[in-house]
Amino acid sequence: MGRLLSVNVGLPRDIAWRGRTVHTGIWKSPVQGRCQARRLNLDGDGQGDLAGHGGEHRAVFVYQIESYRYWQERLNRTDFVHGQFGDNFTIEGLTDDVVCIGDRYRVGSALFEVTQPRVTCYRVGIRMNEPRMPALLTSSGRPGFYFRVLQEGDVGAGDEIVKVGEASERMTITETNALLYSSNHAREGLERALRIEALSRGWRSSFEALLQDEATTPGSGNPGLAPASATHPASPGFQPLSVMAIQQESADVLSLSMQHADGQPLTPHLPGQYVVLRLKPADAGLLLLRSYSLSGPPSADRYRISVKIEPNGVAGAWLQQNIRVGNVLDVSSPRGSFILQSGDGPVVLLSAGIGATPVLSMLHALAATGSTRPVLWLHAARDGQHHPFAAEVRRLMSALVQGRSHVWYSRPGPRDRQGEDFDAIGHLSRSALEAAGVRSDADVYLSGPARFMSDMKQSLAAIGLAPRRIHTELFNGGETMTPGVVGATKRAAHVPENDSKTGPLVSFSRSGIAAHWDPRYQSILELAEACDVPVRWACRAGVCHNCESGLVSGDIVYGPEPLDMPADGNLLICCSRPRGDVVIDL
Repeated sequence: MGRLLSVNVGLPRDIAWRGRTVHTGIWKSPVQGRCQARRLNLDGDGQGDLAGHGGEHRAVFVYQIESYRYWQERLNRTDFVHGQFGDNFTIEGLTDDVVCIGDRYRVGSALFEVTQPRVTCYRVGIRMNEPRMPALLTSSGRPGFYFRVLQEGDVGAGDEIVKVGEASERMTITETNALLYSSNHAREGLERALRIEALSRGWRSSFEALLQDEATTPGSGNPGLAPASATHPASPGFQPLSVMAIQQESADVLSLSMQHADGQPLTPHLPGQYVVLRLKPADAGLLLLRSYSLSGPPSADRYRISVKIEPNGVAGAWLQQNIRVGNVLDVSSPRGSFILQSGDGPVVLLSAGIGATPVLSMLHALAATGSTRPVLWLHAARDGQHHPFAAEVRRLMSALVQGRSHVWYSRPGPRDRQGEDFDAIGHLSRSALEAAGVRSDADVYLSGPARFMSDMKQSLAAIGLAPRRIHTELFNGGETMTPGVVGATKRAAHVPENDSKTGPLVSFSRSGIAAHWDPRYQSILELAEACDVPVRWACRAGVCHNCESGLVSGDIVYGPEPLDMPADGNLLICCSRPRGDVVIDL
């Protein structure tokens, strides 16, 4: 039996942090008297980031006074107050190595069930004035745990905590926490955890991902934590490939086909992946790094990239003016997680302009296997002169028994024939998608300019497609995840104003930015932020893997060490520094 020492609540507020504003509910204060526990919250309590905190399975966070004392001694602190760790219930007893997922407790007139360990983020580090706190809490085996409210009622300091039930499968909070965050993801433990009905959905999904990954060997990373963008790691480094063919696809798109000069096999790409080119223009000063989708069929013989020649595009113009058949280019291994998923359901390949390149590779793969899946090719272009791959797509579509194509021209030219070269005048829209027959059970692969993709995502959602069915490829960076940060102005990636001009060169290949490393940065993440490169993070301490990214080339060192290493070929940018020049897939 345990005892409730304090009930702590607090509403979200804005705080200043490193030049940014963070909206957070991490500050909690003790309640005087009784408090009502409701399905989603205690009265007077709230969370600033509902994506990572709160909800039915995380309604009440519980932390033990025994752990308070442990951290007071370890951190040499004497200033702790109830609610210090963002806890709603400060309790005595019921330590993490005793409490199990699925245990049920009566507190006051309310009934609670244990659902998961705490998932730590950077905001507990802010509250504790200790940036390492997310990693310390997780690695110590003292994360605390969450209650779900099974029966609403009132609670108050001094209430006894009476155990009234438990799950048939017993797994403590400490064991559950270690199963996800340590490097030991034993199959037997994963199977045990998944038999516990009370386990929260998020943790269940992570354990399912770990269980489905057969490669639970050193170097395989942690698929239970890695973001989708990092699930297909590639070997770092560049390989010299000879240009074997150059094809003008349209007025502003050029294709280059490349292979090993000695005929050695290449690593076949997955349909939708891309490679990074390291270019060395004599008059550019720095190396140019650019990511280009592979537009041809998956092959061990050759890679084909297709490049849009922009009016002010340095790399595309240089390739067009300088590269000839027989020249050699430095090319990375294929990478990226925007790939065609297996299955037998309908597929929609939706693109605009040069965005056709990755979905064209998917179309090649579908045609090569004689797929019987319903396949819908939807493409928007300006006119026939700016419509690459038109004949190639028609040929591939003819190989599909359930293939249909619709092409829109926004400004058709005098020689463009409606019904032959294109199907409709105008832009893709919700009504156009509905008229083309996009089904709500289709998997949609979406690629194109940022505005086009934003509009299409809204239109697809409006016609009933679930977010999990909308797969996107973002050029010039990626989607950001900066939990709790509010009011930030979005800016194009740039070299920092105070770039040191010396030191290792850190290149962000998808953003086309390179900056010199400066020891004032604590991590590659901080340098990326100084460059306004789109980044993802949550813990900033080597725990959550949200920042896991591809290491295109170079070597890094960690400090602190991650609790569980990322997959070979990836890195955690929140706790790593470059050993020399590096290229990061951001």
